[in-house]
Amino acid sequence: MSGKNIFFLVLLFFIPVSLAAHFLGWGDLIVFITAGLAILPLAAWMGAATEEIAVVVGPSLGGLLNATFGNATELIIALVALKAGLVNVVKASITGSIIGNLLLVMGLSMLLGGLRHKEQTFQPIVARVNASAMNLAVIAMLLPTAMDITSKGIGRQTLQHFSVAVAIVLILVYALTLLFSMKTHSYLYEVGMVEAEIDEMPHTKPNLWLWSGVLLVCTLLVALESEMLVDSLEVATSQLGLTALFTGVIIVPIVGNAAEHATAVTVAMKDKMDLSLSVAVGSSMQIALFVAPVLVVAGWIFGQPMDLNFQPFELVAVAVAVLIANSISSDGKSNWLEGTLLLAAYTVLGIAFYFHPVIDGIG
Repeated sequence: MSGKNIFFLVLLFFIPVSLAAHFLGWGDLIVFITAGLAILPLAAWMGAATEEIAVVVGPSLGGLLNATFGNATELIIALVALKAGLVNVVKASITGSIIGNLLLVMGLSMLLGGLRHKEQTFQPIVARVNASAMNLAVIAMLLPTAMDITSKGIGRQTLQHFSVAVAIVLILVYALTLLFSMKTHSYLYEVGMVEAEIDEMPHTKPNLWLWSGVLLVCTLLVALESEMLVDSLEVATSQLGLTALFTGVIIVPIVGNAAEHATAVTVAMKDKMDLSLSVAVGSSMQIALFVAPVLVVAGWIFGQPMDLNFQPFELVAVAVAVLIANSISSDGKSNWLEGTLLLAAYTVLGIAFYFHPVIDGIG
């Protein structure tokens, strides 16, 4: 058993601890920390279950399953926060997920992979396609904000209706990216991944019912832990001296994506940079083109004012992350210095969010 798996097994201990903290009234700070730690192994098991089920159902359906459940943990946390009315925290978590995957995960992958293999390569065509998709996401986030700033009389409902329309377009684009990567141009994504598939291929066929049960139980437990995490968020963050903006941008995305982050870094160290980038950039694309639009539609259904009108500072952070990530990945090569540059950008943005004052009730 790998060290990563042992680590996640140990963290399962925090599931009963978080439940005890919640029901015995140990305080919001304890509940927040233990619930966050409990989500980490649950997210890892959800990912493992999805991959095992994908092996049984075949590459096409399996790819769709991975694409759908890739950010399930983060989506569940965001939906719980949205129902609780923490719209600004949800928006902050979207921002944090995008910059975290593009800068933190890709940066760590390039740094640690580059230290071991000096220079690594990946498909530049795929990198350019991903770059174009992320540029579209930035445009989609920019337009509602620009409309709000330039039209003083515009109402919240009008902005939400506009955001819902944009969200539908983004979901359609996401569906087309799946068609492109899984059907019409799947050969581009298979290069460099055959070896990874051989390494990860189990010797026996996984038990579909067992892993489906694991996925269901983990999903329910993530929903429960997310409820406790969100309920304790405001009090806990104030006790820690953190703003809810910093928590939403930095803490929540790391909790929701830790297992996926570990996978990207691990395969990069095995010189499988194509696979590593497909995890990091693919996760950012899924957040921008699928999760964020789904949350906008969910907000409309829940009666919450969720739209794509982000704070200008958050937009700047996303635009900076997309710009430097696209610039570094465009040549299809990476090294440890490029990874360091991405990590430096993430650190600078993290510091900026830490010192950013309270805005529109976030804090």
